[in-house]
Amino acid sequence: MAWLHLAIAIVAEVIATSSLKSSEGFTKLWPSIAVVLGYGFAFFFLSLTLRSVPVGIAYAIWSEAGVVLVTLVAWLALGQKLDFAGVAGIGLIVAGVVVLNLFSKATTH
Repeated sequence: MAWLHLAIAIVAEVIATSSLKSSEGFTKLWPSIAVVLGYGFAFFFLSLTLRSVPVGIAYAIWSEAGVVLVTLVAWLALGQKLDFAGVAGIGLIVAGVVVLNLFSKATTH
């Protein structure tokens, strides 16, 4: 269940972060509600994840997936442009989390 909780936390955080621009400084009601509820769900489900996954590992996966997915949403829905350096940087973030999970002893609880 920990990995399902982490997946829910990631999706909720992506929804919240992606809604920030649309909230226009919390002056728009529905996007602002999405931000507050999204972050609330994200932290709640992240806390459930931490019952059995080490905090450093959970946070690394949560933040890495969040960066990648928010960038994808910004590219697809908001017209954000990505250059080679941006794509390479995101690739390095993903590679770091993969190395951490595959080769580090820190992933055991």
